[in-house]
Amino acid sequence: MPVDSLPAHLHLLAKAPLPGHAKTRLIPALGPQGAADAHATMVRHCVATACEALGASQVTLWTSLEHNHPLFLELQAQHGIALAAQQPGDVGMRVRRALNHTSGYPAMVMGTDCPSISVAMLRRCRAALATFDVVILPAEDGGYGLIGSQQDYPELFMAIPWGTEQVLSVTRERLAALGLEAAYPDTMWDIDRPEDWFRWQQLHQASV
Repeated sequence: MPVDSLPAHLHLLAKAPLPGHAKTRLIPALGPQGAADAHATMVRHCVATACEALGASQVTLWTSLEHNHPLFLELQAQHGIALAAQQPGDVGMRVRRALNHTSGYPAMVMGTDCPSISVAMLRRCRAALATFDVVILPAEDGGYGLIGSQQDYPELFMAIPWGTEQVLSVTRERLAALGLEAAYPDTMWDIDRPEDWFRWQQLHQASV
């Protein structure tokens, strides 16, 4: 089967863009509404990128805070993607739940604050899952922006120091302990701080 036609579902995790609840570390620079608007911009960008890379039928947007928020309904109507509600739990539980939602073939999960992940990067990740147990896009800050797997590996998501610079190194240790072969097709960066947002704005404007 050609690599471009390999099935691999992509699950995106997104908060509703509620002022004071979304991208709060951007608030000092953008204000509560500005940070929420920036978050909405990133969600739209990531959904469009995912649909272009893999096709809307292979994309599910997992929502939190307000599952019927107008942004989510807009994206579902515009792209034809599926929506699913995130359940309570830490990052690892939510990522693993999404990966297992489409059992039977490979799946990937990424956040929606990662607009640096491109169409080409997503396609390289899909291709890697044809031959590797796990695919990861490492982040510059020591975490990762995307993880995909052939099947369920619970140990990759248990007792991980989420939100720290040790996430990737601990995950690599788990992979080695499990004897799993992982691919790292590229490096990305996510948007947590005002300087990250301005960095992306400059790159985005330069490409227009």
